[in-house]
Amino acid sequence: MLKRLPILCAAVFALAACSHDSDTGSAPAAPTASGTAATAPAVPAAPAASGSTAPAPAASTPASAGSAETTAPANAAAPPGEPFADTGKWVEGKNYFRIEPAQPKATSTDKIEVTEVFSYGCPACNQFHPIVEQLAASLPSNAVMAYLPASFIPQENWPMLQRAYFTAKALGVADKCNDAMYDAVWKSGELSAMNPAGNGLKPHDALPTIADAAKVYAKCGADPKEFAAVASSFSINTQAKRADDLVKAYGVTGTPTLVVDGKYRFSPSDAGGYPQTIELTKWLVAKEAAGK
Repeated sequence: MLKRLPILCAAVFALAACSHDSDTGSAPAAPTASGTAATAPAVPAAPAASGSTAPAPAASTPASAGSAETTAPANAAAPPGEPFADTGKWVEGKNYFRIEPAQPKATSTDKIEVTEVFSYGCPACNQFHPIVEQLAASLPSNAVMAYLPASFIPQENWPMLQRAYFTAKALGVADKCNDAMYDAVWKSGELSAMNPAGNGLKPHDALPTIADAAKVYAKCGADPKEFAAVASSFSINTQAKRADDLVKAYGVTGTPTLVVDGKYRFSPSDAGGYPQTIELTKWLVAKEAAGK
């Protein structure tokens, strides 16, 4: 049974999330809606790099070495947040889960941060992507949307996709190529982990590479050679390490997951659906703003 698990995330589109077994490191088991995974120990705001890859030649636009985050541009026309009111609709431990102890934000923003933990290789994230865009556009002026790529399903090439995302952010092409990356996995198949027959995963040595991701980002203006150099740099190693630490510290075991200000975690299934996800997020933002 375990040998069949690697294809579950890629093959089952109707499920609410892509999940992993944090104890065994095995491929994802069938996702659940509980979202009650134990919270990992707190992580420092800027941990040291993993050092697993030798630094590449310096790129012209390197990312900040202490940054494992990406933040969507603020919505200049956003209204102020609504006053917080607890009507009993949202229940802690059912619809959302408190992260204890509270963890660092994914970004350095001084606003309330709403972070999507995601992967381009996650079919549920692909389905959720338009909702995230709606959510980002609807956040009040005291909140900002951020994105944190996960890597916990290596069988489906998530570590490469995580590294590609941070590289693209360093080169200033991540936002403009966001749709193209999802399409490259789920429409054209350029970056798909599935075999051509669609009935299983490709062998590890046949999975798409950073060079393949660079070809997608080249359509958005990235230079493939510079992309490859930045992808193996100390800065990107640091960002990937910190992202993995934060995902663990937030208690995230499935994607997509939303985290509000490093204090609250929930999935769309916890909220009860996509419209409820937007409503709950804005309610938690108001809750955080009110200091409740």
